[in-house]
Amino acid sequence: MAGTAPRQGLAFIYVTTLFFIWGAVTSVNDVLIPAVKEIFTLTDTQGFLTQFAFFMAYFVVSLPAAAVDQRLGSARSIILALGIMVVGCLLMPVATHVRSYSIVLVALFVIASGITLLQVAANPLSAVLGPPEKSHFRLVLSQAFNSLGTVIGPYLAAHTLLQGGLFDGGAPTEAKIVESLGRIDVAYYFIAAVIVLLAIFLFSVRGRITSAAPNLEGSSGGLARAVGSKWALLGASAIFLYVGAEVSIGSTMVNFLEQPNILGIAAVEAGKLVSLYWLGAMIGRFLGSGLLTVVPAGRLLTLVAGLAALFCLIVSQISGHPAAVIAISIGLFNAIMFPVIFTLTLERSTAPAPATSGLLCMAIVGGALMPLVFAKVADMTASRSTAFLVPMACYILITLFAIAAGRARIVQEADPAVGPH
Repeated sequence: MAGTAPRQGLAFIYVTTLFFIWGAVTSVNDVLIPAVKEIFTLTDTQGFLTQFAFFMAYFVVSLPAAAVDQRLGSARSIILALGIMVVGCLLMPVATHVRSYSIVLVALFVIASGITLLQVAANPLSAVLGPPEKSHFRLVLSQAFNSLGTVIGPYLAAHTLLQGGLFDGGAPTEAKIVESLGRIDVAYYFIAAVIVLLAIFLFSVRGRITSAAPNLEGSSGGLARAVGSKWALLGASAIFLYVGAEVSIGSTMVNFLEQPNILGIAAVEAGKLVSLYWLGAMIGRFLGSGLLTVVPAGRLLTLVAGLAALFCLIVSQISGHPAAVIAISIGLFNAIMFPVIFTLTLERSTAPAPATSGLLCMAIVGGALMPLVFAKVADMTASRSTAFLVPMACYILITLFAIAAGRARIVQEADPAVGPH
């Protein structure tokens, strides 16, 4: 037993690197959108198909990923997931070579499929690699590193994707298009290389991870059981709305900030500021974990969701620097929403925790669908500011969920081993 704690501590560090990686890769999409819009001359709706392709993978792949994880075990599933992500990254140069936006979308779906399997395998590991009484602390810490990845990813991607070529100004030329396409290649070759190095390292320590983790229960619980629970359905709806709102705002941020009536800055500078949106989420997770020790979860969720809705309303009505600051600040209020919705739902659902968790993970597909609604409103009204009414509506509904959850009876204790991503 004396050697168990150090082994689990090292294994936890290894697994937490995965949270950082998938956070960074996911957030690169926010900078990729303005790049492909410029290169392929897309509308907002067409550009947001990148998020549709990416987050649709959660809906399609979640259940198969759970089956793969149950069959292979966590360590081998993680290696497979990283391999799938590399394949997706290497599809990007193929897409740029033939100049096919459709293949870009396929590449993003493949990358997201790998991330889905990664989350299915890594979440329970993060929870069980240590004393049970500290499982919530470990999940919050892992999520903080996930947020760190979402801060660093857009900043580095902006330097690569939103400089040179078509972003140097002037009329678009063949040479500028080729340069901008080449920058996408560079970004995804770099991401692939980092993932390969991480996969090689984790392959070398796979035995340590396996030996450090207790046997994880493989029961799926049956998705039908979750569909039959009112609170599982309500929680899934709240997750759908939350991810949809968060992704919509992050995805539009570059184009929103570079507008003349907001900041009027270059795309590369706007791309760097996207990191502040995700930085707010990282800070909020640290602050929120402390507040949750003294404030009931339902009450805190009501407060942050209500404030997020209010901020979206304000952004829709004003312009200039105040609009930019308030829009970026919404990230702070997003921070605790996913884990708190997850936990509140698990406590109140009458379905088995694994089944409820599976349904909640599938609801992440909101990141595919709600951004398209946001983009459609922006295209129809010719105003990205007005489109902020879409996430405002999402946050209002989440507020109602939080109020209802605060009044509802707790059915079972939440199982941290199937907790938030």
